[in-house]
Amino acid sequence: MNMNMNMKKMTDLKKLADKLVNLTVKEVTELSTILKENYGIMAPTSASEETKLSLESKQEQEKKTFNVILKSSGQSKLAVVKLIKEVTGKGLKESKDLVDSAPTIIKESLKKEEAESLKNKFENIGAEIELN
Repeated sequence: MNMNMNMKKMTDLKKLADKLVNLTVKEVTELSTILKENYGIMAPTSASEETKLSLESKQEQEKKTFNVILKSSGQSKLAVVKLIKEVTGKGLKESKDLVDSAPTIIKESLKKEEAESLKNKFENIGAEIELN
C-alpha cells in the first residue's frame, strides 16, 4: 500500500511539473505574485542582476574620497573668496580666480565627513557646491 501512495505522489508531482512547464508568461507572473504575497517566497534573481547589484554596492563602498566642487558663488562672491582662501591656504588673487572660473575643484580627495562639512560651510554663505 505504501508503494501505491508513493506512485500516486509521483504521478501528482509529474502532473504539477507538466502544468508548470506549460504556463504562459502572464501565468508565471501571476504565480510569482501569489507566492510572494501569500507565502513570502521571492523569485530568484538572475546571475546578471546579482552581479550588477554587487558591482553597485562595491562602487559605493569604494567611494571613500570626495572632491569639493564650486558650481557657483551665489550672491556673496566676496565671502566665498574669503572662505576658499581660508580652507585652501591660497592667496586672495588665486582664491578669486577659482571663484571666477567656477565650476572648479576647491579641494580634492577629502574624506566624506570633511567634504560634507566643507560643503555645508560654503552652502551656508550661499555658494552652490557639488561633491563627487
